[in-house]
Amino acid sequence: MDILVLGIGNVLLTDEGIGVRALKELERRYTDPAHVTLLDGGTAGIELRRHIRKRDYLIIIDAMKCGQEPGTVVRVEGNDVPAAFRNRISPHQLGLSDLLAAAMLTDELPKNLVLFGVEPESIDIGLDLSETVEASVEKLTGAVVDELRTIGCTLVPIEATFTEKARFWDTV
Repeated sequence: MDILVLGIGNVLLTDEGIGVRALKELERRYTDPAHVTLLDGGTAGIELRRHIRKRDYLIIIDAMKCGQEPGTVVRVEGNDVPAAFRNRISPHQLGLSDLLAAAMLTDELPKNLVLFGVEPESIDIGLDLSETVEASVEKLTGAVVDELRTIGCTLVPIEATFTEKARFWDTV
């Protein structure tokens, strides 16, 4: 199985950067199995095509206006994922919408699509997430880890990896 976890967003626009921030948190906490790729897609669009091509799973993490309370984590799947980007809050989402449409037309769309969106509180210029959205990072990363477990992947916490290495060196 070939899985891509794609964090997207503009880190210069407060909560609009939640996808990238959550991806960085996953990278900080876990080692990824060989068949799972964690990718910071930033504000890229169609140029991500080579990265999504023919994957079994594409899990996207992004800010998403869905009429919920700020900080709410929403899961969207299947054909509803491309539709979710029609209500865009930033220019990169137009690029992502085009990317998914192009992949669909060329039969390169991943077999399974899942989007984890977070309702933003602010998309003003700024480097930090709002307190409300920052508080949702734990729930968001947990949802992505649970999704990966559901499809048979286990992300190993980095602390466990260091502990195993320390045990090895203690026996040498």
